[in-house]
Amino acid sequence: MNTLITDIGELTTNSDAGTLHDAAVLIENGRIAWVGAADDAPAVGGSDVFDAAGRALIPGFVDSHSHLVFAGDRAAEFEARMAGQKYAAGGIRSTVAATRTATDDELRARLRGFMDELRAQGTTTVEIKSGYGLTVADEERLVRLAAEVTPEVTFLGAHVVPVEYAERPDEYVDLVTGPMLDACAPHARWIDVFCETGAFTVEQSRRVLEAGIARGLSPRVHASQLGPGDGVQLAVELGAASIDHGTYLTDEDVAALAGSDTVLALLPGVEFSTRQPYPDARRLLDAGVTVALACDTNPGSSFTSSMPFCIAIAVRDMGMTPSEALWAATAGGARALRRDDIGVIAPGARADLVLLDAPTHVHLAYRPGVPLVHQVWKDGATHVSRA
Repeated sequence: MNTLITDIGELTTNSDAGTLHDAAVLIENGRIAWVGAADDAPAVGGSDVFDAAGRALIPGFVDSHSHLVFAGDRAAEFEARMAGQKYAAGGIRSTVAATRTATDDELRARLRGFMDELRAQGTTTVEIKSGYGLTVADEERLVRLAAEVTPEVTFLGAHVVPVEYAERPDEYVDLVTGPMLDACAPHARWIDVFCETGAFTVEQSRRVLEAGIARGLSPRVHASQLGPGDGVQLAVELGAASIDHGTYLTDEDVAALAGSDTVLALLPGVEFSTRQPYPDARRLLDAGVTVALACDTNPGSSFTSSMPFCIAIAVRDMGMTPSEALWAATAGGARALRRDDIGVIAPGARADLVLLDAPTHVHLAYRPGVPLVHQVWKDGATHVSRA
């Protein structure tokens, strides 16, 4: 499908072209073929012209951290936290219990519902983790189902130690790095571990990540969500694509990230839902850390799928400018997934685009909670269109 989008009031490219006004974009065969001033646009047939009517066009959001394959609900846990109960990683086990009893078709239907929800809010690429099965068979089906909707699948068998291994955590790590990894690796691109008090020690985390790397998976790490620890240093040492959460970072952690290719994916929905302090994104950006924003959609600590919501929080409470937050939610997410074909609007990139019912990208933070997505293109095809 070939389409010329013209009369773009503000075009955020995340490329050397910068931000353009009165712009146009040509899509050919699912890719960006041309970007420039509307007056200079190539000639195309009238039926292939889409009039943006002065609206803002941005790259599709790239959500580099989610947990979308699960069953059950933890609204009562959220209510308790709002009444003062502290968040702890152990709540994950209740979702594990519900997920294990769900059928493939039940999980698949809910997953596709979440995918529709994400797309309606402008997310065109999403990473999905396992981690709510914690048996060989259940983890295999979670990554298999995730692979039906995205190529960005992460094996997270090392999410928490399940109750049946509560007194034998090292034996569970043996299972994760052996039979479970063997079953899940064919469906996954990434290996992840929750390196945190109440989950896995740094020594156990190293075992998990190195086993995944040996099987051809690339590492990512959950770390420093509940307190400072050694997860960031481990992630940088092993060349992880991202360390996610990073709520509690030491100066040494920040320096290590700034001197590496590891992206720090901030998940502001978690702090909103757990009432932990928001990370200081200004500190990180000023130090030279590459920052992404992601939703961390999950039933326990961040049950939101709205990247615009996360952008608004990042601007209001984390010290980011609207432009920095938009970059982190698009190009930053692409870097966290080590992709150069998404998160930008430039010739050769995938035509993953979002047209806003707004004149500028600033309205994503300026009008929080308002549904501003007018149209979404995924690989050049219209997936969401609002009259």
